Amino acid sequence: MNTITTTNFNFPGQKNVYRGKVREVYNINDNLLVMIATDRLSAFDVVMPKGIPFKGQILNQIATKFMQLTQDIVPNWLIATPDPNVAIGHLCEPFKVEMVIRGYLSGHAAREYALGKRILCGVTMPEGMKENDKFPTPIITPSTKADNGEHDEDISRETILEKGIVSEQDYLVLEQYTRALYQRGTEIAAEKGLILVDTKYEFGKTKDGKIVLIDEIHTPDSSRYFYADGYAERQEKGEAQKQLSKEFVRQWLIANGFQGKEGQQIPEMTEEYIASVSDRYIELYENILGEKFEKADITNINERIEKNVINFLQNK
Repeated sequence: MNTITTTNFNFPGQKNVYRGKVREVYNINDNLLVMIATDRLSAFDVVMPKGIPFKGQILNQIATKFMQLTQDIVPNWLIATPDPNVAIGHLCEPFKVEMVIRGYLSGHAAREYALGKRILCGVTMPEGMKENDKFPTPIITPSTKADNGEHDEDISRETILEKGIVSEQDYLVLEQYTRALYQRGTEIAAEKGLILVDTKYEFGKTKDGKIVLIDEIHTPDSSRYFYADGYAERQEKGEAQKQLSKEFVRQWLIANGFQGKEGQQIPEMTEEYIASVSDRYIELYENILGEKFEKADITNINERIEKNVINFLQNK
């Protein structure tokens, strides 16, 4: 299958390019950002050697849809989506923290809890919880925004303010926006028979000093979803929850001896496995948005993206 795993465009007015784990961001005249969602797959902060067909399109379309569904409560950076894999928005200075919010004891929080830890990012987790139980109130557990190749690390609100990573005035806005977005995301998920378990948001400042939501929102890469139907019964019986997230990739890697630690080898991803991951992402899209996924033409993805972006930039 044809995938896009790297780009090398030269758009009109292009100043520089930032390459993240999954997205590549082109700076246009220090005014606009062209964000391209590639088909790269990242887990445990490691990029897998092969791309997943349609993954970039899926992430981009979910993120832009949720930007539109939340712009009445939190401003965002988005201007247009001229291509299935592309979002174009205002140039922003990103905050160097990711705002992680957790409604349930799952994933990283559950792994830490199982080790006996009861404080995560300076936040106390109640005693007597079991994996996937709901927290009395959602907790915010920020992480540092790592540079290429480095691991994101847990950080507390106190340390963020102490080190001056974010000012207190700005951090209060980030917390307020994080809770508002999670509440809206929870409501939208409930309408689709889903539970938004946990998620992360990234924010930046526009040139005029406005704090806005940037990057992805409520995608299966940045969020964990459970099926609401049967959730309580599964908890009662101590069974694993049915989930919609990238966790299935992490579990496959763990089962094959990989957790991103030094000296560990990434297991071989066969064509069959890659096709199954692509199918799973399409299933995630259709469940999360409640609409059928329309596959874009992937005959020549790079050519398609270049044409659509240049057309937008020349006609804006």
